[in-house]
Order: sequence, then C-alpha cells, then structure tokens
Amino acid sequence: MVAYEGEMSFKKMTGGGDGLRGMVTRRLTGEQMAVMEVKGRGTCYFADRASEINLVTLRGETLYVESSNLLCTDGGLRTGTTFTGLRGASQGNGLFTTTVEGTGQAAIMSDGSAIVLRVAPDMPLQVDPGAYIAHTGRLKQHFQSGVNFRTFIGEGSGEAFQIRFEGDGLVYVQPSERNTIGGDL
Repeated sequence: MVAYEGEMSFKKMTGGGDGLRGMVTRRLTGEQMAVMEVKGRGTCYFADRASEINLVTLRGETLYVESSNLLCTDGGLRTGTTFTGLRGASQGNGLFTTTVEGTGQAAIMSDGSAIVLRVAPDMPLQVDPGAYIAHTGRLKQHFQSGVNFRTFIGEGSGEAFQIRFEGDGLVYVQPSERNTIGGDL
C-alpha cells in the first residue's frame, strides 16, 4: 500500500493468506509471499519499486504466477502453490510457483509493460525463463534446452533454455530478463 482514501484497516496474513497450512507449505517449497489484508471503504493504492502493474481478470480459472510478480488479489481469490519442475528451477525461482484461483482480479507486476501472448493448439510459444511472469489457461509446459557444442566454446546464442507452452491460454512476459541459472550459457 502506498496511499489510501477513506476508512481502511490493514492486517498481516499468515502463510501467504492461507493460514498455518499455507505457511508450512510455503516454507517447505520456498515460495515465500508476504500478504496483507485490506478492509474498508474507499480507495487503496498499491505499488512496488515503480513496477508496471497489470490486472488479470479470472473467471473461475487459475493464474500461475511467480510470487515475486504478484502484487495483490481480490479477497475472494484463493492462493496456493504448485510444482513447476525444471521451468521454475531454470528461472532461479525454485521448483514451485504461486497459484491464484477463483473469480476476481489479481494485480501482477513486471519490469516494463507486460506482453500478453496467446497460445493456441496450432501455435505453441517459446519463452525465455528470465522473462516469464505468469500464465492462465489449459497449457502444458516443456523445458527446452538449446545447449550444444557452440555453447561450451563461447559461441552460443545466449538463449540456451526456453519454456515451450502448448495448448490454449495466455502467457505474460516482461520486456526484461531476470538473471537465471542458464542465463550465461
């Protein structure tokens, strides 16, 4: 919260908003997230380090988002964690990611204006792990490696790893890359 108008109250939520069970799960998975509940009447303004903020409207679906990119959600949405495997590890974010489920809006942050890319059954998408923010829809993810002999002799393209999305949904990327495990290959 950076400012508010009206009558508001603020309360720190345990376990990323999921109570004791959520707190234990988040500690075990390393998907840490500080959550504050805001109640009242008026307008509350949110920001974090001058990041771009993008609203994602959920209609009974699931948003998969890196916890460091999740700013806030409507109170009726549920948060949790899910296993991501190599995709998460390649980003340097760990093997788990945050899920947001239900009906309402979630605010996600990006370094620059987020780019929203459609994935269709006949149009898969490859994404740099360092630019990935979030996704929704019925998507399958595959970790791809472009590591070859040229990579090891210093002649690689710098794009050694990608995430391939197939199915039907939306993928959110930022026009900036985080440092990742495979970033220097």
